[in-house]
Amino acid sequence: MVRPLMTDTVFLAQKALPADAGDIAVADDLLDTLKAHEDGCVGMAANMIGVNKAIIVFDNDGTPCEMFNPVIVYRKGLYLAEEGCLSLQGQRRARRHRTIKVQWQDRQMQTHVRNFTGWTAQIIQHEIDHCSGILI
Repeated sequence: MVRPLMTDTVFLAQKALPADAGDIAVADDLLDTLKAHEDGCVGMAANMIGVNKAIIVFDNDGTPCEMFNPVIVYRKGLYLAEEGCLSLQGQRRARRHRTIKVQWQDRQMQTHVRNFTGWTAQIIQHEIDHCSGILI
């Protein structure tokens, strides 16, 4: 189900609660909402649809991906980026890393660890910031 976008900065500034297998419907709604906004959006976090859980979805070179409880465990190659966000107006500068290693869980709550680089790494960092209550 496509959900309305959350724009309340007080809500968006909260740190997300851990997600569990009972939150699969939230991930489905996030994927539907991302698809509905694909013309101007490449990633979303659950708080962007009003759910304070640590779930992100993103476009990984044309393939929609989801992560429950993502954590960056390694970063390399700091740079400054300019980013926009569906939940906030305007563009903002953000510190990003060219290479990251992320640990997360899938829908079955199985843990994965993988390296990401470039644009995909930037998207993931933006969405994990949402889960941490960091407003970009």
